[in-house]
Amino acid sequence: MKFIRLKGNLEQRNLDNRLSYDPDIIEFYLSERDLGDQERIRDRIRQLHARGVKPFLHHPPTYRGEYLDILSENPEVRRFYHESCEALARICMEERAKCVVHAHYVHTASCGDVTRERTALLREEITKVMAYSRDVFVWEDSIEGLFSYGCNPYLIEDLIEPLELPLTVDVSHTFISYRGDNERLRDILQRTAPYAQYYHLVDSMGLVHDSLQLGRGKIDWRMVKPLVLGKDFIFEITLSGDHSDCTPMVDSARYFADIVAEERVEVK
Repeated sequence: MKFIRLKGNLEQRNLDNRLSYDPDIIEFYLSERDLGDQERIRDRIRQLHARGVKPFLHHPPTYRGEYLDILSENPEVRRFYHESCEALARICMEERAKCVVHAHYVHTASCGDVTRERTALLREEITKVMAYSRDVFVWEDSIEGLFSYGCNPYLIEDLIEPLELPLTVDVSHTFISYRGDNERLRDILQRTAPYAQYYHLVDSMGLVHDSLQLGRGKIDWRMVKPLVLGKDFIFEITLSGDHSDCTPMVDSARYFADIVAEERVEVK
């Protein structure tokens, strides 16, 4: 099957499930705890390379139960943010991988006032992280706050363009930030195309972070597909249980592939 591009964690059972589908890409969603065993991270990346699978890491979202924010007022959170980014940059450079990182998550300090001045401050902080490696990190957007396309009108012109910032565009995050507007989603996909290296493909009803299987939400995938083909992406669907069974992601890949087949018929 085409487009088998999956997300998982470092548990071997979880990885074996993904590898059974002969994927093109796997993204490892890391936890704070995973950073305590960096050899394990390296081992999992090497397993992917041995199978011809392209590896991505995802920077841990929390530290001691608190969501990360590059502008956090908690010095321990900021320390962890930078130390973990530095460690992951080193791993990725040495093991040939890339790492998805959020400037912030929802309900953090960066989701307060959205101004041009605070956007400039965010740009300065991101520049510090980019100093660890410009080529490793791909920056993912949030649903709200300073690094949200729907909330920050200065994000692209004042931050992304000046830094030529490598991006992970989460299609559902952008869609939700515009309250389910497919035309605004199209505009962002087109405007960010020069910087987007990677995409998270996941459906949504456009109201909350629902992480739906493709075809179960309101995103116009016929519009999205030609704008993301040719670049790296995964199907990032919320899973039940212990997350060892990635069937909803595989079903999303099948849905995505069927859209391509339908369009070819239409061209005839």
